[in-house]
Amino acid sequence: MSSSSPKWQLLLRPITADDVRQILTWRYEPPYDIYNMGSDMPDPIELAEAIDYFLRPQYHFQTMLRQPVGELVAFCSFGQDGQVAGGDYNAPAVDIGMGVHPQYTGRGLGGMFAGAAIDFALQNFEPPRLRVTIAEFNRRAQKVWERHNFVAVQQFNSLYNKRPFIIYVREEPGA
Repeated sequence: MSSSSPKWQLLLRPITADDVRQILTWRYEPPYDIYNMGSDMPDPIELAEAIDYFLRPQYHFQTMLRQPVGELVAFCSFGQDGQVAGGDYNAPAVDIGMGVHPQYTGRGLGGMFAGAAIDFALQNFEPPRLRVTIAEFNRRAQKVWERHNFVAVQQFNSLYNKRPFIIYVREEPGA
């Protein structure tokens, strides 16, 4: 996208139950609708389970807030949440998962969001490598992570929905 894309200040902070409620309302256009997480009329039990999942400490979910307005524009996770069943995750790494508010996808902002997640991972986990798993059709996301020096290392089909995914890694020298 053009260099006129806004460069925001992003604040990462631990996710809250209210953040999860908001994220569950995000709706993406096809083919990105596979990333829709909640239903239009969430069952109270499903909502409680989703909140519980996002608040689990082992996933290190963070929200990305656009500063200075405090708008929730994205979220990310660090750990097993970023993995997709069927991939080979035996090599030590910090897995990054991410979701961006639908109104900010496809606008040339992905590099900023990915950069914020990478910076957070490097500051908080000292990983030997970073890893992301991306749906094969999602060339937009693949290009974002490739620009951050991630390299495709494996392609596989998800055990659950049989969709093809690609694992990307970035080695972190000196970690």
